[in-house]
Amino acid sequence: MKKLIALFSVIALFATTSVYAQKAEKEAIEAYYFHYTSRCVTCQSVEKVSSDALKELSGGKIVLKSINLDDKSNKELAKKLKIDGQTLLVVKGDKKVDITNDGFLYATTSPEKLKAKLKTAVESLK
Repeated sequence: MKKLIALFSVIALFATTSVYAQKAEKEAIEAYYFHYTSRCVTCQSVEKVSSDALKELSGGKIVLKSINLDDKSNKELAKKLKIDGQTLLVVKGDKKVDITNDGFLYATTSPEKLKAKLKTAVESLK
């Protein structure tokens, strides 16, 4: 009987842990930079500035995922997020904040402004 109780306790612990892990994963903030293989200096700056800013703002918890739209293996993610071109996106669950225009406007000329826009986007999803 004690073994049976112990077994059910272990099963309940795993089930509870799994539910919390799924909830945390669903509630995690993610950042994506969708781009093509051929990239200009500004495109590269958007990725670099955004990546560095997100690491700094989140203590490394939010890592920018660089997604090449020319790679067929990325088509499913692009379709899921309704992406059809170069895009800088911060996502939490079903909520998305598109800061593509700000990224291309500020990455090379005013990186601190892009960092501020990223901070606002992340905070809006918390």
